[in-house]
Amino acid sequence: MFDRLASSRQDLESEELRVDAQVSGCTRIAECTDRQIVRVTGTLRTVTLRPRAGVPALEAELFDGTAPLDIVWLGRRSIVGIEPGRRLIASGRISMSHGRRVLFNPKYELRPLGQE
Repeated sequence: MFDRLASSRQDLESEELRVDAQVSGCTRIAECTDRQIVRVTGTLRTVTLRPRAGVPALEAELFDGTAPLDIVWLGRRSIVGIEPGRRLIASGRISMSHGRRVLFNPKYELRPLGQE
């Protein structure tokens, strides 16, 4: 109990996300390797619109308490429900780009708002 009191809010949230990933049967992002097909869960930290080669691309950073994962939806300017702070489950094939894990056009499930 003392450890929980001495921990920062960010540490407690990270631990909660790690436990949630394990309970959901998802792969931890830190354990994902290049070209691996995965199912991951976490919280969206940021959501931005960044064109790629002249095509709109909605980019989000998913964090599960172990590592960040960039999720990119090509050809999309926005997606209802994709916003910072929202939890989701995403699945697809991981790729590496500039030393970061990226998931392009994943299948995804938004987690109910009451579970956040």
